[in-house]
Amino acid sequence: MKLIHLSDLHIGKRVNEVSMIGEQEYILKQILEVIDAEQPGAVLISGDVYDKSVPSAEAVTLFDDFLCALAEKQQQVFIISGNHDSAERLAFGGRLMEGKGIHLSPVYDGNISPITLTDDHGEVHFWLLPFLKPAHVKRFYPNEGIESYTDACRVAVEKMGIDPAQRNVILVHQFVTGSSTCDSEEISVGGTDNVDTEVFADFDYVALGHIHGPQNIGSERIRYCGTPLKYSFSEAKHQKSITVVELGEKGSFELRTIPLTPLHDMREIRGSYDEVTAKSFWENTAVEDYLHITLTDDEDVPEAMARLRVIYPNLMKLTYDNARTRSNAVIDGAVDVQKKSPLQLFGELYEQLNGQPMSDIQHDFMLELIESIWEGEK
Repeated sequence: MKLIHLSDLHIGKRVNEVSMIGEQEYILKQILEVIDAEQPGAVLISGDVYDKSVPSAEAVTLFDDFLCALAEKQQQVFIISGNHDSAERLAFGGRLMEGKGIHLSPVYDGNISPITLTDDHGEVHFWLLPFLKPAHVKRFYPNEGIESYTDACRVAVEKMGIDPAQRNVILVHQFVTGSSTCDSEEISVGGTDNVDTEVFADFDYVALGHIHGPQNIGSERIRYCGTPLKYSFSEAKHQKSITVVELGEKGSFELRTIPLTPLHDMREIRGSYDEVTAKSFWENTAVEDYLHITLTDDEDVPEAMARLRVIYPNLMKLTYDNARTRSNAVIDGAVDVQKKSPLQLFGELYEQLNGQPMSDIQHDFMLELIESIWEGEK
């Protein structure tokens, strides 16, 4: 069975205050062309369909058009909610859409049943695991000792009762340990939301979402397909693609990618103001691309952004790299808070002020408070 693996569409996203709707419409049409050519048995969308839990009307319309096009092609489509989505909103109308082959993950209620398709080698069971936090699973299984994201996913998978002798595919939207991140992702400080790969050991393919760079985790069997578009300049060197998976009989597996070409690429260039505005330079540059320009002039150029946009109309970001900016960099040896979770940082502060660590009750209270603040900022 051939599968098309997509994730992290982030429909409605704005990058540096620029709407990506036009870019997303263009790339979704390109994806539909690939689906026409490949004729897969199923299309998998592993979360973060939208960029906001309350998406704009134009974002909803664009995704509706995409789903209608897939339904008209009589495609089987499996979709889970990600951390950017509202699980309740994304699941709306799910039972009605089942008849058109559109399978939406419901809000997690402690039970997940498979959707089964068949091919020449028999049955393939698809499991839709929406984005989970420990509290989501602990609510239904309070006696399972759920403290971490790994615990939550482990319990959720165990309660599925899968038969590992059968072919099983799972859609997951989590940060799996060992993956490489970039600036456009919302990963908790200190990696407290990590999930160990061993949780998914019994699945023939794990269609991951959440990380924007395409990558395998340990093997091709566990894969992030990445975003279809670049959503930050940290992704400038990514080759965005569609992941195609071909499942044969149990244990037979092939994976390949099909490159995607955006309407406008996202690139970084650097040089002095005179260098980047020289005709010989910009004549050999795709000036319509979304650009981050780093100027190396010792002095700031007056109204540089406006002046550069005469040549580069889609200039998104302007920075300087000179003696002044380098002197303002973080000094060596400073505490790298990115390596510690908010809970760890608060715990250290609490212990410094009180001369003793937090109690278990205080620890649990702060964890719940930090989780609610994190969720409220999305």
